[in-house]
Amino acid sequence: MSLSSSMTIAASGLAALQSEMAVASQNIANAGTAGYAKETSSVSSRTAGGQPGGVLIGLTGTTVNTALEATLYTQNATVSALTTTSNILAPILSLQGSTSASSGSSGTLSDAVGNLQTSLITLEAGPSNAPSQQAVLAAAGTLAAGIQTTAAAYQTQRQATQEAVVDDVTSANASLALIGSLSDKIAQGSMNGVSTADLENQRAAAMTTLSGVLSVQYKETSNGDMLVSTADGQSLPTRATSGPLVTTDATIGVSDAYPGSIPTITIGGRDVTASLTGGSLGANLVLRDQTLPTMQAELDSFSSGLATRFDAQGLTLFTDSAGNLPGASTTATSPAGQVGFANVIQVNPAVTADPSIVRDGSHDVTADPAGASAFTIDPTRGTSDTTLIDRLLDYTFGTNVQQGVTQPAAGSTGLGVNGSLSTPYSGTTDLVSLASTLTSAQASTINQTTTGLANETSVQTALASKVATVSGVSVDDEMASIVALQNAYAANAKVISGVQTMFAALLAAIT
Repeated sequence: MSLSSSMTIAASGLAALQSEMAVASQNIANAGTAGYAKETSSVSSRTAGGQPGGVLIGLTGTTVNTALEATLYTQNATVSALTTTSNILAPILSLQGSTSASSGSSGTLSDAVGNLQTSLITLEAGPSNAPSQQAVLAAAGTLAAGIQTTAAAYQTQRQATQEAVVDDVTSANASLALIGSLSDKIAQGSMNGVSTADLENQRAAAMTTLSGVLSVQYKETSNGDMLVSTADGQSLPTRATSGPLVTTDATIGVSDAYPGSIPTITIGGRDVTASLTGGSLGANLVLRDQTLPTMQAELDSFSSGLATRFDAQGLTLFTDSAGNLPGASTTATSPAGQVGFANVIQVNPAVTADPSIVRDGSHDVTADPAGASAFTIDPTRGTSDTTLIDRLLDYTFGTNVQQGVTQPAAGSTGLGVNGSLSTPYSGTTDLVSLASTLTSAQASTINQTTTGLANETSVQTALASKVATVSGVSVDDEMASIVALQNAYAANAKVISGVQTMFAALLAAIT
């Protein structure tokens, strides 16, 4: 082998080692980068005419298990959805009160109902006692205020989800555009025989971001492109001139619903809202269109039942600000004037102006075998007359509207603006139990989310660990590789130095 060949071989070795050290350095620098897959150098022995020619530097590749990666993307969407749901519902849970507090002061809806019942029991001992009458109104006011506060929280959180939907759409569009741009560069690099490992890792990072926003599927084509779709197969264009997801922001009220008055999310003018599941976007849509409206419907149904049960016995205690019951309310909407009644319920202004009405009644009740027994208001009732109060304690707070006649059930189906919502429980029980059941049902929904988040996060961690085993970077391994590469580099440098010395000696000999 000639000295010049030795020089060429050693020089190619140095170039290859420099390339390998650059790849190792890139791996170490991105050891903590989400979605980054370990890059690997590709070198091979080069020969020319059967003679050794040094080292041939190939394209840098990545170590990826596509099936495992896709599973992790799906799990990312699941965890992101549960995290979003948990964060939105946490303020609702805080308004449910404390189950560890003593009865009567827990702040729960059932306690507020129970306190009103207790105030009526106290009034029963002295129907004309003004402080006791005021105490009934105070308890009723506390109950109504608590209902209003909770209903307002539903709307606050629902508006938050609407705003988050717009942000999520923007984020998804940015990730899709980045994926499309990188795919173009990857396809071009593949065509020109240029390494695309860094670009592939950047695209994987974009996919990781997208998977937190939305459940997606993907497929890499033979030319390096990436096709992205929703979990149900709806194509998500990555090269749209704008979008591809399009929506608008809006202020939504208790009477707004999807489909209906809430803005849709479209691709090319087609409504794809129902296809956008999983991730923070899917979770926000479910919260906005199902979870929170169902909670609202449950509280509206309870509030409506509360008002009508009192009214059925001769005392219109709970109304809207105009003194109207749910069916006649000008601020609540269909069905039956229930939607939004929880947001406006208050103590009847007429009763507030004349507390003695809680003893005397607000209106007559006509006898009806299918309804309440006869009751006639009497502003001149004696100081020991407890007719109305007894009716309230026996029937309003009981399971019957009169002896042997079961209370009309609080609405449990056909609820919400579109009449498509339902409660997971029956509304035929007594008021305290109904309040307790409502609170328990909503707390259960929230607690299931918390439990699910913990479980799914564990699965995500396990999957991420598996992906790291296959594709992840071990800093220790990379550092050990760099040491070995440094030693090889030094050896090749010595070969070059030795050849240079031999060339110098040869030149000196012939001169």
